Amino acid sequence: MSRNPMVVRTVPALRRALDGLRARKAGIALVPTMGALHDGHVSLVRQARKRAEKVVVSIFVNPTQFAPTEDFGAYPRTWKADVAKLAAERVELIWHPDVKIMYPVGFATRIVPEGPATAGLEDRFRPHFFGGVATVVGKLFTQVRPDVAIFGEKDFQQLRVVAQMARDLDLGVKVIGAKTVRERDGLAMSSRNVYLSAAERQVATTLCKAMKQAATRIRAGEHVATAIAAGAGMIRSAGFALDYFEARHAETLAPIGSLGEGPMRILVAAKLGSTRLIDNMAV
Repeated sequence: MSRNPMVVRTVPALRRALDGLRARKAGIALVPTMGALHDGHVSLVRQARKRAEKVVVSIFVNPTQFAPTEDFGAYPRTWKADVAKLAAERVELIWHPDVKIMYPVGFATRIVPEGPATAGLEDRFRPHFFGGVATVVGKLFTQVRPDVAIFGEKDFQQLRVVAQMARDLDLGVKVIGAKTVRERDGLAMSSRNVYLSAAERQVATTLCKAMKQAATRIRAGEHVATAIAAGAGMIRSAGFALDYFEARHAETLAPIGSLGEGPMRILVAAKLGSTRLIDNMAV
């Protein structure tokens, strides 16, 4: 039977626990999450285990990355199941603060990222989002002081924003992206997939199919704009309300016109019913 990880909820308790983990000069890997863990999160934990002797997972549903129109209270919370999954992976420590710990009365400092945070992708539709992400991740990095931090590539723009922030602010954390974990039919695993109806769940695979098709056409030499337009049409025809379907430079997230300009990533965000899904794929 797996032993449950230590759970800490205050900064002093976190520091004492981390001092214990570091007593033998063990490296520490952090996996930041908002809970509602699925196999994609488990894959991040396993990547963390390969990178460091001790693994810390944070579970905190961050209110500052939700807009007033987004239902912070409805975000899925599955604490008991989350702890069981992390126990099975032999995670040493869960950092589980509440909102008052992370944002106490009088909290007045925020990180405002630029660069990849202003690439005209997620930031066009959720202008509040990356400031909230950067602020909370900056806090997590200074609280835990990990050697490495693991983020999923599914949230690709977020990965680029966090990596840029860690470099720019000299936080001493190596940010590592882990490959997106997919269901057998190609749908990227996400905590938001539970909101899809059975019929929507079948349609949702269109995102992956459209990216694969566009990537294949681009690699075959078709003009990028033509391949992207075809993919966007495929997604709209399936019943999605499309926010974006774009080819971008995989490092800078700047618009890119050909594979000769550098590594390319296709990124998509679209709404199916009331559920907004994002995904991306290397070309």
